[in-house]
Amino acid sequence: MARRFPRVMGLAKMCRNRNISFKSLDPPSSLTHGIHIFHCPDAVGIVAKLSECIASRGGNILAADVFVPENKQVFYSRSDFVFDPVKWPRVQMEEDFLKLSQTFNAVRSVVRVPALDPKYKIAVLASKQDHCLVDLLHGWQDGRFPVDITCVISNHYRGSNTHVIRFLERHDIPYHYLCTTNENKREGEMLQLVQNTDFLVLARYMQILSGNFLRSYGNDVINIHHGLLPSFKGGRPSKQAFEAGVKLIGATSHFVTEELDAGPIIEQMVERVSHRDNLQSFVQKSENLEKQCLSKAIRSYCELRVLPYEEKKTVVF
Repeated sequence: MARRFPRVMGLAKMCRNRNISFKSLDPPSSLTHGIHIFHCPDAVGIVAKLSECIASRGGNILAADVFVPENKQVFYSRSDFVFDPVKWPRVQMEEDFLKLSQTFNAVRSVVRVPALDPKYKIAVLASKQDHCLVDLLHGWQDGRFPVDITCVISNHYRGSNTHVIRFLERHDIPYHYLCTTNENKREGEMLQLVQNTDFLVLARYMQILSGNFLRSYGNDVINIHHGLLPSFKGGRPSKQAFEAGVKLIGATSHFVTEELDAGPIIEQMVERVSHRDNLQSFVQKSENLEKQCLSKAIRSYCELRVLPYEEKKTVVF
């Protein structure tokens, strides 16, 4: 996805299997920031038409990325631009990008204006461990995520004097305790609670969501796995890694699919370990990675940096 320049004819053809970035100075405060992502069959002139669409309405591209995989007739792009909402109303913008998507038979064309569009509505699912949940809540409080948290759902009971419950009550975020069993995962009730959300975040939710739940929900679900996938899938990956004597441990944030711990990967982070580490230090390092990795994945998703690529991959700009 790369552009902020006039001489871009056929850029996609020139830049096979490469991620290119073009950036300019910060925009004047009177202008509004927009983001556009595009996924379509590859063709000559896509970047030029994207530029023309924005420039013809007085907009200016500040940064852009293009990715055209080698030997694949497919085009991906992400553009950061600024515009004057008076000259380019939000409704007109949707119409302009819709025409562009029809011209190139786009698989996906999404435009977002963070200052004008509603924040993403999310629900957070968590189990007993608090570290990812607490980090996410404080990140939301600090404004790091452009989301509204509609509720927190957990299969673990938390008392009224716990840090999590006090925080949620202070911010009027409902907490739903749903005791689950092997025979009853309470998925019907969960679906009712999350039906108006844009996506879900599993902040160390240690229950497997069924294929029926995922199909019924229909939106993306982001999970954090305390291991460097595809190694050490399933339960207790830190213990698996410790016993395997690895020298790097990691955390993986990925989309949830019916296949356990096998969804498209959004973000991964690693840290070096040695023979001097014990299981406790493995876990402590892993938990720090999990918080950072999940936070980065949520931000990337909200900033329209994540696009599906083939069946089990992602493009992350």
